[in-house]
Amino acid sequence: MGPYYVGAIIPILLTLLVRSTKKEKKRGLPADVGGEQGYAIRNYRFTSPVESAWDGVTTLAELFEQSCKKYSNRRLLGTRKLIARSVEISDGKSFEKLHLGEYEWLSYGQAFESVCHFSSGLVQLGHQKGERAAIFADTREEWFIALQGCFRRNITVVTIYASLGEEALCHSFNETEVTTVICGHKELKKIANISGQLDTVKRIICMDDEFQSDASLVSLVSGSSGWTVNSFLEVEKLGRENSVDPDLPLSADIAVIMYTSGSTGMPKGVMMTHGNILATASAVMTIVPGLGHNDVYLAYLPLAHILELAAENIMPAIGSSIGYGSPLTLTDTSNKIKRGTKGDATVLMPTLLASVPAILDRVRDGVRKKIDATGGLPKKLFDLAYSRRLSAINGSWFGAWGLERFLWDLLVFRKVRAILGGRIRFILSGGAPLSGDTQRFINICLGAPIGQGYGLTETCAGGTFSEYDDPSVGRVGAPLPCSVVKLVDWPEGGYLISDSPKPRGEIVIGGPNVTLGYFKNDEKTREVYKVDERGTRWFYTGDIGQFHADGCLEIIDRKKDIVKLQHGEYVSLGKVEAALIVSPYVENIMVHADSLYNYCVALVVASQHTLEAWATKQGIQYSDFADLCQKEETLKEVSNSLLKEAKAARLEKFEVPAKIKLLSEAWTPESGLVTAALKLKREVIRKTFSDDLSKLYSS
Repeated sequence: MGPYYVGAIIPILLTLLVRSTKKEKKRGLPADVGGEQGYAIRNYRFTSPVESAWDGVTTLAELFEQSCKKYSNRRLLGTRKLIARSVEISDGKSFEKLHLGEYEWLSYGQAFESVCHFSSGLVQLGHQKGERAAIFADTREEWFIALQGCFRRNITVVTIYASLGEEALCHSFNETEVTTVICGHKELKKIANISGQLDTVKRIICMDDEFQSDASLVSLVSGSSGWTVNSFLEVEKLGRENSVDPDLPLSADIAVIMYTSGSTGMPKGVMMTHGNILATASAVMTIVPGLGHNDVYLAYLPLAHILELAAENIMPAIGSSIGYGSPLTLTDTSNKIKRGTKGDATVLMPTLLASVPAILDRVRDGVRKKIDATGGLPKKLFDLAYSRRLSAINGSWFGAWGLERFLWDLLVFRKVRAILGGRIRFILSGGAPLSGDTQRFINICLGAPIGQGYGLTETCAGGTFSEYDDPSVGRVGAPLPCSVVKLVDWPEGGYLISDSPKPRGEIVIGGPNVTLGYFKNDEKTREVYKVDERGTRWFYTGDIGQFHADGCLEIIDRKKDIVKLQHGEYVSLGKVEAALIVSPYVENIMVHADSLYNYCVALVVASQHTLEAWATKQGIQYSDFADLCQKEETLKEVSNSLLKEAKAARLEKFEVPAKIKLLSEAWTPESGLVTAALKLKREVIRKTFSDDLSKLYSS
């Protein structure tokens, strides 16, 4: 046997050895939940839920102050210098492009000074004890400084998505009786438009000095409304010259009233205590290995989302750095980055990243698009490298082929990793289910594991978390150390904890991370929050899950997404959407079912790149993308692709959309059709496309 054959057979033998000796790790263990009915699991490392990972620390204000004193001279908050703005015209449309420079940093000590000055400045402006402040802006360092500044005065912060519409914005401000609004220049314009509808606002703090040169805007806001308007720097200066002692909160005090993005109806304000958020932060600390001062975190998700807010409160606790970016400037090819200049990730070179599945899908699609466009030998090499790494991962996460993995990383995947800076070592994905295809693609191409988390605003993002060494896809891990997760029977949907081989039921989360409830909405709070005889607070999620033998959770359904068809079959809209969005032709999809019919239909936002590439290959002529989406052969091609994915996911015939409508325009938060976390706003989409849905059923 020649050396080539010996070399080829060694990896195979090693793989078999790894598989034969591999034992299933227990990641969750049965939990004692007293007289509560249900099948409960806790984290295997802890016998009771974790409340704080830091001795003597019970609030976010204490945690931040402790960290700033410990790491005083280290870098904490970084923002890129704006060199120039320009406008480019394409297809008759104007696009703003940014030329951004290097990151400019505030040390922990400098950031703490800014926080203290801002806190004192709020008092000098007249913000009274017991009044609430709202932060209404895109994610940036001033957002975080304002948050911590409010915490030092025990001011409850109302967080609101920057993309929220006027009606929901008025509702959020008025319901919480906000007196101080902290915003950006762009958001100030929105507030000016509704100034006459806001009942309690007294003062505005704008993060951008440029608003002062907009005389008509200042006149509108301060003149007709009688509000005082100051810049962020003015408030800091006022506080620096008139220092006030802090009024620190207690663990049980409400830190944040976080308004959900409102996928159905008006957004609800979730009341989170300092202890709630601290419990989630403490739990994550125990899950991600090696967190420390060498880590760099790229912050670009909305801070009004609990996933980002929790992450940014963890980073100072470990002495790491936070560099701010945005989804539109994330990579070198992002929409707002001027051609020839660098995106946030390239400049920052982060090691840690939080993301939502939609963004990871875009990274995957962007890489595939570039590889397909290149073609030839590079494409063949990439496909070979990917298939070999996939085989290795299926045998063992660490792989049996160390040298081969090193070579593929060096020759192929190093260039892909450069897209996000080349140093990513861990990615947290949350907010929605992540497809197995995307998870594997990111694992292989970026060389970093993805911790897929499951939690809700109502549980401060705490629930479950897939661990660093878990190679499985389609699951969301075992309970976080702050949570106990149980399943309870839902007989109407046919899910029982007695089901075999896996217990199934509605997911219920208990622990110190479970929030107080909805602001001024006792009826809804009583409906989904329950306290047992032991004093444990439980949140009933409405999601359906099943536990695997190792204690990991899998989300399999959603109570609210269930629709009963004419002949009695139940269709889970979310489950079907998750299966079909894998199609390369699909950018987004909403499945719709009507109980008067025995089939469902779907609105499909088409992937322009993939569909146009197919049309070119087929020699199909079209005037623009909208025209291509209307063609019969296009509809047939996409329908066949959906059918293929439906079969792969083993969907029932009645679950597969019988008719579809192809849409050429993307659904964005700005359009109001998806939330800031990119979740579908079903009711809004149904109303917007009501005529199209009616035609699908009548044609």
